[in-house]
Amino acid sequence: MLSPEIIELATEIIDALRERNETLSTAESLTAGSVSSAIVTISGASDVFVGGLTAYRDEIKISHLHVDPVLISDHTSVSEQVAVAMAQGALASFGTTWAIGTTGVAGPNPLDGHPVGVVWVAIEGPVSQTIELSLSGERETIRNAATASAIATFARILRHRS
Repeated sequence: MLSPEIIELATEIIDALRERNETLSTAESLTAGSVSSAIVTISGASDVFVGGLTAYRDEIKISHLHVDPVLISDHTSVSEQVAVAMAQGALASFGTTWAIGTTGVAGPNPLDGHPVGVVWVAIEGPVSQTIELSLSGERETIRNAATASAIATFARILRHRS
């Protein structure tokens, strides 16, 4: 269940993109489609949301989002570099104005030397922005907080571009 705040921010995103004639796509790992889901919950999302890809495994990040395997081997899949590459891959694959990429560790165990709760969100488009989160809690809490942060960050970017 989405919070009223996330629904309000997703509505704001849809309205801003529609007003600017811009589009959005996603490339998600730990959020597994929940960023896309939050956006398409809003009526009229199809005007601006083109599509998304859940790339949970590294081989999918490489084959479908064209993430350079060297980035993954040098920085691991839980890194700013890979989050950016995922978002850039979504931009290219879907031909959108904007893309949001998410990667991180939801738990219950650490991954590739990264503790549970480390999350990277990348937003690519006319403005590029990355954020690193250090979250705590159960798996679902971390995934929900990562989704909320991605939505809130993108809404804030669009607000400051108007």
